[in-house]
Amino acid sequence: MTSTSPAGPYYAKLTRFFAPLALQSASQGLTYPLVAMVASRGQGGTLNLAGLAQSNTLLFLLGTLGFGLITTGMVFGKDREGFSRFRSVTLLLALSVVVVQLLLCLPGPARLLFETLIGLPPSIAQPAHITLLASAPLQFLFFLRIPYQVSMYNGLAAGRASVATLMRIVITALLSPLFVYMGAVGPVWAVVCLTLPVGLEVIASAILAAPFIKALHSSGAAPPTKKELLLFNLPLSVGGYLLSLSGILLGAFIARAEFPERMLPAYYLALGLATPVAFGATRLQEVVLTFHPKQGKEPRIFYFALAAGTVMGILPLLFILPGLAEVYYVGLQNLAPADLPIVRITALGLVLFPLCVALRAQGEGLAALARKPMTVISGQAAFLTTVMTTAGLTLWLGVPGNLIGAAGLSLGNLASTATLRLLLNRFRRRHLPVPPTITSCGQIR
Repeated sequence: MTSTSPAGPYYAKLTRFFAPLALQSASQGLTYPLVAMVASRGQGGTLNLAGLAQSNTLLFLLGTLGFGLITTGMVFGKDREGFSRFRSVTLLLALSVVVVQLLLCLPGPARLLFETLIGLPPSIAQPAHITLLASAPLQFLFFLRIPYQVSMYNGLAAGRASVATLMRIVITALLSPLFVYMGAVGPVWAVVCLTLPVGLEVIASAILAAPFIKALHSSGAAPPTKKELLLFNLPLSVGGYLLSLSGILLGAFIARAEFPERMLPAYYLALGLATPVAFGATRLQEVVLTFHPKQGKEPRIFYFALAAGTVMGILPLLFILPGLAEVYYVGLQNLAPADLPIVRITALGLVLFPLCVALRAQGEGLAALARKPMTVISGQAAFLTTVMTTAGLTLWLGVPGNLIGAAGLSLGNLASTATLRLLLNRFRRRHLPVPPTITSCGQIR
């Protein structure tokens, strides 16, 4: 693909490639706002949603220990012995993460974490605590499906692997209103509504992956050691930790601003729609890897990222239009009508978030193409630093809490993009895999 290709057909080809990837990723992220209606209709209302969002952020942060497992499995799990060892390491990490999660749910650590460190008011800390405990099986299931996904990716059956995920999305969409109709509402039932479809996704993945696992041949070579697999996975997980940590830090700053019991639910409700489209924007990394020439430049991919990010940033604003806002936020999500203006302002503040993620993903695609993973990690470190600096400064200036998060996410992604581009040509070529992109407000799984 060269820059001399006609612009119209070239952009059409990029769109045909990018649109289904973005739709799949965005749909996966929509499972979380779907179950938000289950949480917000319990006693405590939208405070349950704020607590659930905080515990989900911690769930993803702990799960980031396995962020590089898919890459690890695709490298080491191509024969029977390697796959068997990889699956045992995945199970070991799953059990370790679940144990840590359960320890954080003990009364003392939970109070220290949610009320002292993050600074949540008790009305939000209580549902955060109980949903983190209830989501321990969900955490285990997320790890359990990884070997099945890896076997299908190695078998060049990515479409087959996505079938189980799409099934999970459909089931979640059906269960959420059913739970509300049956009165099974509140934070714990929201976690149940998340967990049941993921359990079915794991079962479906196991069935779909069975032929590929059975077809693995024995290479006769000694399998990689558990230590080797763990050391390979660890660097790939570092960047994910930095991005996942940002969600917790932003929640801590918003909780220390004025009216946290109004600002946190409003922020998470608006973010619940902005995050899926931002997650879809991360698939621009695959666009770069597929269409960017190995040598030279292709500025039209950058322009495509600008256009795609802009369109995806505008989409969530449809839900703040009169009529639709009342139906979705007030009717489905049980938001108090008096807080609807706060959500509208938050949604407007987040309009640049998907665009900034798109630009970062395009830069990370260039780093992956050049096999320079240290630039990605440096960019993610710049992201976290900028988020903390922005949040601290805006809190000091008295900016409303709902806009603290919006400013931190957008500026953090821009800082990450700038760092990537500055360092891209300065590091030596290193033949290491670059981990897949996640959203800058936590991993969506």
